[in-house]
Amino acid sequence: MQATSMAFRNRWCFYFFVLSAALLGASCKGEPAPAKDLEADIEEVAATLIEQPLLHSTSIAVVYRGKEFTHHRGDMVAGTAGVPSDATLYEIGSLSKTLAGTLAANAVLERRIGLDDDIRKYLQGDYPNLQYHGEPIRIRHLLSHTSGLPNMLPERANTVLADFTDRRTPAELNAIYASYGKGEFFKDLHTVEIGRTPGKEYAYSSTGTELVAHVLEMVYKSDYESLLRGFLRDSMAMTDTRIRLGDADATRLAVGYHSDNPLPTTAMPQLPWGASGNVKATVPEMVKYLRFQLANGPVVEESHRTLANFDREFGIGYFWNIVSGDRLKGRYYAHHGGVPRSQCYVYIIPKYDLGIFIITNQSGDHTARAMEAAVDTLVERIAALEHPADQGHSR
Repeated sequence: MQATSMAFRNRWCFYFFVLSAALLGASCKGEPAPAKDLEADIEEVAATLIEQPLLHSTSIAVVYRGKEFTHHRGDMVAGTAGVPSDATLYEIGSLSKTLAGTLAANAVLERRIGLDDDIRKYLQGDYPNLQYHGEPIRIRHLLSHTSGLPNMLPERANTVLADFTDRRTPAELNAIYASYGKGEFFKDLHTVEIGRTPGKEYAYSSTGTELVAHVLEMVYKSDYESLLRGFLRDSMAMTDTRIRLGDADATRLAVGYHSDNPLPTTAMPQLPWGASGNVKATVPEMVKYLRFQLANGPVVEESHRTLANFDREFGIGYFWNIVSGDRLKGRYYAHHGGVPRSQCYVYIIPKYDLGIFIITNQSGDHTARAMEAAVDTLVERIAALEHPADQGHSR
């Protein structure tokens, strides 16, 4: 969770991470990449990625101009042969937020909620604290990380996450959330202090995402996971994505490693709703999600609508990070996901009708940057194949 916050609060990492020479060297052709060439590029990128310190397994999914590519590389358990597969369930961390944003966009289109609704409309009891000088927190503020709410509730979780790579972090998070449910969440919500006008400043907030899930439960009269799975099934034919795992599915959950600890660590603890970081999905499921995003139907178009701009190049949609002005990628939509034993990215790049999902079962300080380099390489190669004159110019 902290890795997610850090990755986009320090979003310049997207722009000037220096790519390894081993990852560069795109070929030059005048037509879109043939499948065999892109498959080879993905395989090479995956192989190079797991050569990075502490990384030993990765899965990559690409949807490019209607064609699907998936690749698994490395060993899930360090030192033991066993590559991940299409059946592997991965923790996608804060990519879960984009799913919540998709459901919220659908609710807006159905007029179940309004972007300018005071969130207290959907809360039981009085919350005079959820405003600043008379300006309430609104739905749009939750979706754009401008509510002023803390990253996590309870607040002590933020202290633990401040030192995300400390080996004690997973166990301490497990202890905090062992008996932390919706009742405890609302009790803590009463104590939150909003220190600035909502809508003015970016401050990453998983608390806000959990509240969005609550609002959706209120308007649809159903629990959040049922809403999510029903929408994914009906809209994308996604049937193997979930928040909570039964005993049978738990055996498919990817093993993962935290920081430099050579021993596997525990899964992300269950949050009250799970909308901010508890979704699990397979790579084929994420391919369906990429296809849905690239089709750009009404719900996707709404979810990609900018709700807040922070500068000329960076804004937020329905939890989507929106980056503009990138010479290579054009305007694109992205999100990072990080839990103590997994990190991932999703990129939607309309310029190339391209969607990329990449994940590794290790979570440390340098994991995100290594994956960014891998994604940049894939985009570089596709750009060079489509536009040879642009080869070598990433910005």
